[in-house]
Amino acid sequence: MADTSFLSWPFFEDRHRELAGMLENWCGTSLPVDHGDVDAACRALVRALGEGGLLVHSGVDDGATLDVRSLCLIRETLARHDGLADFAFAMQGLGMGAVSLFGTPEQREWLRRTRAGTAISAFALTEPASGSDVANITTEARKDGTGYVLNGEKTWISNGGIADLYTIFARTGEGEGAKGLSAFLVPADTPGLEIAERLQVIAPHPLARLTFTDMRLPAEAMIGAPGAGFRIAMSVLDIFRTTVGAAALGFARRAFDESLKRVRERELFGAPLSELQMVQGHLADMALGVDAAALLIYRAAWTKDMGAPRVTREASMAKLYATETAQQIIDQAVQLHGGDGVRKGCIVESLYREIRALRIYEGASDVQKIVIARQALGS
Repeated sequence: MADTSFLSWPFFEDRHRELAGMLENWCGTSLPVDHGDVDAACRALVRALGEGGLLVHSGVDDGATLDVRSLCLIRETLARHDGLADFAFAMQGLGMGAVSLFGTPEQREWLRRTRAGTAISAFALTEPASGSDVANITTEARKDGTGYVLNGEKTWISNGGIADLYTIFARTGEGEGAKGLSAFLVPADTPGLEIAERLQVIAPHPLARLTFTDMRLPAEAMIGAPGAGFRIAMSVLDIFRTTVGAAALGFARRAFDESLKRVRERELFGAPLSELQMVQGHLADMALGVDAAALLIYRAAWTKDMGAPRVTREASMAKLYATETAQQIIDQAVQLHGGDGVRKGCIVESLYREIRALRIYEGASDVQKIVIARQALGS
């Protein structure tokens, strides 16, 4: 059983503690799922998350605000039980984040479906030459009559190939660099949108490269105002970047729990591993890392929930520290498991594969350092 004493911290309200208990019960009866067919598993997880009422938290009604502490609690708990379940939940929120924050009533009809688990969403920002450098996007949306014609390419798109709709960012030319981007809500069956390639990674998730060839969109497909795409993307990432840290925290907690179990049960030189001072030192480092990551994550989430317009610094710190520290904790867990730690099917082996991508997506670790330094210099 993972430590839940952090729920008594002043960052949380009673509703968060009730949510944590409900989550634990749901995960205990619903997870893990069979990952043999990853696409099918993700579709099943989205349906189950919707039926269980968890996806209600992935978006908000018009005029409401996303509760970042709830998002973090959900991601942390799901990740601790099943990394693919965390992925399925997170992409519903990220994919529709722009609609939650800036969508029209007509666009919000899709939000009703994604929150119910009857439609799958995706967030299409990254391109082959523009990952962390969002201002360098080259996918073009050319004005044509009352609508737009899109041409270009996106890659490393989570839920690519299984999504029912995509939030796509493209250059509309209102200005140079970041000032000339706009966001569009695009159903997956729109003519001109093609799944060019399915991408395979070390921790299997549905990922794809998309191409757009003379893809026609009506004016009402645009989310927010023309040229507001960069601000929309950063507003979404400002919320969901903290939740990436929460997912890493969930992985780290599971690795720590598995390590405690291992060192209590495994004997070496006639005594449990837990009696060796070297092992106790490793456990202390792991416990410290878990709590420090949790403090940074829930500080960022609480700050946003208290009404801060932006939490760029806090979210970057939380994401950077939690993902880097989780990598170290999981690596140490593998070491404490010895040969079993690298055996396929062992929990810490799967965690070792799951954690690596989190140090890259939604802003790689080195980019977070740049963001944090600029915030410090700017203050």
